[in-house]
Amino acid sequence: MRRIRLAMVGGGRGAFIGAVHRIAARLDDRFALVAGALSADPARAMESAADLGIRGYTDVAALLAGEAAREDGAEAVSIVTPNHMHAAPAIAALEAGLHVICDKPLCLTLEEADRIAEAARRAGRVFVLTHNYTGHPMVRQARAMVAAGEIGAVRVVQVEYPQDWLSTRLEDSGHKQAGWRVDPARAGLGGSLGDLGTHAHNLVEYVTGLRVESVLADLQSFVPGRALDDNAHVLLRLSGGARGVLWSSQVSPGNRNALRLRVFGERGGLDWAQENPNALRHAPLGEAPRTLSPGIGPLHPAASHATRTPPGHPEGYLEAFAQIYRDAAELIAAAQEGRAPDPLAATLPGVEEGLRGMRFVTAAVASARAGGVWTSL
Repeated sequence: MRRIRLAMVGGGRGAFIGAVHRIAARLDDRFALVAGALSADPARAMESAADLGIRGYTDVAALLAGEAAREDGAEAVSIVTPNHMHAAPAIAALEAGLHVICDKPLCLTLEEADRIAEAARRAGRVFVLTHNYTGHPMVRQARAMVAAGEIGAVRVVQVEYPQDWLSTRLEDSGHKQAGWRVDPARAGLGGSLGDLGTHAHNLVEYVTGLRVESVLADLQSFVPGRALDDNAHVLLRLSGGARGVLWSSQVSPGNRNALRLRVFGERGGLDWAQENPNALRHAPLGEAPRTLSPGIGPLHPAASHATRTPPGHPEGYLEAFAQIYRDAAELIAAAQEGRAPDPLAATLPGVEEGLRGMRFVTAAVASARAGGVWTSL
């Protein structure tokens, strides 16, 4: 298949997530990175592009103009900047006719999210939000099982995403990733809520097919002097009458990246943990629990679609991220060729999911500031 020509905004020297996106984009050989405006610092941007052997630009405007002038210019752009630099590049790229792949959360504010969503609808281009955990085979298996009614109507959902890396004032050490994540001007209204809670919120809606309708939140900034929450407890009311609990934390020692989702229905339960992503525990009511794994036994096509290796060969974080890019490539190729995309690729989170994530953060913060009251999304 022809590789889709990709440009990148952000992700220059020293940027963790930019390197992850580049690996993910290349793993299935569906993209070719051709250009980038890789840093807000012009010199660093050009040096970073030279490191990668791609066309370098000093800013987004120059990138879009330069690529538009070429017959072999970029067809899509990947935005891997901090939250406050998502909206302007995303809208500009859409208006330039490019497809957009954007890191999560969607942007800085709900107002920006509305403008991005409107630009995406107007442009008619593919917009993918990289909630990468939705790329795991067993997450897609869980989604398919819920949709097929295998655990009955969903009653209770529990999702947690604890980490411990911000248990001290790491931001004071000059740590780049910590610095922007605790800064309201760059991260937005939510700290752990925006960084981790949006992943958890998205996973709940992706797997259950339900929508969080209202929240009651209790947010804490345990580390003295920190402006944004580093711990969040949120009660959820979901469509259809289901209830849920969401916990996100960056100050929980012993937890590295402990995202976990449990879904309980009338006839059974499902349990998936990101740190053991190739196992999905299925507990039918009144029967012994069983563990489902990629490539073993009768699984839904959605799980097989996201599986690359033979049974017993673990797939993890990078492969799940790559699945997002592989499915994005299918959506872009289908749009370019004027055909319907593979439905197994069409479950990707997009701009509407990003908008819902921003509504979740906004509502949770409003709930907490009001003293913990039920607040509608």
